[in-house]
Amino acid sequence: MSAPADLVDGDPLFYIIAGEASGDVLGAGLIRALRALTGGRARFVGVGGERMAEEGLESLFPIAEMAVMGVFEILPHAPRLLRRVRETVKDVIAKAPDTLITIDSQAFTMRVARRLRKCRDNGGAAIPLIHMVAPTVWAWRPGRAKVIARFLDHLLVLFPFEPPYFEPHGLTTSFIGHPAIDQPAGNGPAFRERFWIASDAMVLAVLPGSRPGEVKRLLPVFGETVKRLAARYGKLHVVIPTVSVVADQVEAGVADWTVPVSVIRDVAYKADAFAASDVALATSGTVTLELSLARVPTVVAYRVHPFSVPIGHLLINRDSVVLTNRILGRQILPLFIQSECTPQGLGLAITRLLDDPEARAEQMAAADEVVRRLRAADEPASILAGRAVLKALGQPN
Repeated sequence: MSAPADLVDGDPLFYIIAGEASGDVLGAGLIRALRALTGGRARFVGVGGERMAEEGLESLFPIAEMAVMGVFEILPHAPRLLRRVRETVKDVIAKAPDTLITIDSQAFTMRVARRLRKCRDNGGAAIPLIHMVAPTVWAWRPGRAKVIARFLDHLLVLFPFEPPYFEPHGLTTSFIGHPAIDQPAGNGPAFRERFWIASDAMVLAVLPGSRPGEVKRLLPVFGETVKRLAARYGKLHVVIPTVSVVADQVEAGVADWTVPVSVIRDVAYKADAFAASDVALATSGTVTLELSLARVPTVVAYRVHPFSVPIGHLLINRDSVVLTNRILGRQILPLFIQSECTPQGLGLAITRLLDDPEARAEQMAAADEVVRRLRAADEPASILAGRAVLKALGQPN
């Protein structure tokens, strides 16, 4: 979608940065919302992926470069990361937007915001700094909330339990709800027909992550898990919705799997893939919440770089790793971390979800409660985010 042809220099200019696939989706929704709320009189520049490009944004550089996570995963990429931070800060200052909106991907976006705040404090341009998707201080390192409050002007959060972590430190925080609850339901039968999946096949959705490091660590484990399941369920078909950053890596990783596998590169089919699935095996992240909302019984797994393990055990709150579990305050989705994340353990957990009607029903029933807790108002989260941005700038919305 291209920008309206009658835009002029006086129209608000929004600099939006998203560093990974999930943020790219949120960024695209925010662009659409700001266009709608301003009557089309809004301009956009920044850093984004395919979804933001579809809305007319030309990215400063490919966001695939930012798809890293974890202390030791970031270290090898630090020189490039810091170079891109410097380039982005320079670009923001040169374009002088009405505001900077950063989305998730804290390793990159927070460095940009901090440098711009330092520049502002030293007499530079007073660009308002808004961040969308709070750092998970409720899961690990809660002390970060106080640090973040020192340089951001406004924080847009997706979960109702997040504002109390930041507001005591003086950071204006708006709960906008989670965009996943506004996603339309998928069409399972149509998906099976399109991808030649038998109507009586047992469909397992496999989500090995959206970062190369995640795929490298988890896809082989998932492959061995699938091999175990195939011995029990004769008509097993695997679907893997993925993103462009890791799509080639995923294709190569499943080339020797002995069960039918459909790798889905087009995000337009993700909801349909979920609707067609009987069960899911997923890497911890936003996708686990999406699966819950789609009522797909799910087993969650995660492995970090071995050198990150000692730090992780000290800083991570296990009860907060899986979003559905954190929102409801009880374990609904089983979680397997590090040494627990084995083909045997994952296979047994998936088998239980397939064979035990009560285990399946518990997960599917939890979706209704999650939706109630994640809805901030009657409007979609993207519109509420757009309203919050315009309000922070003192503009009508």
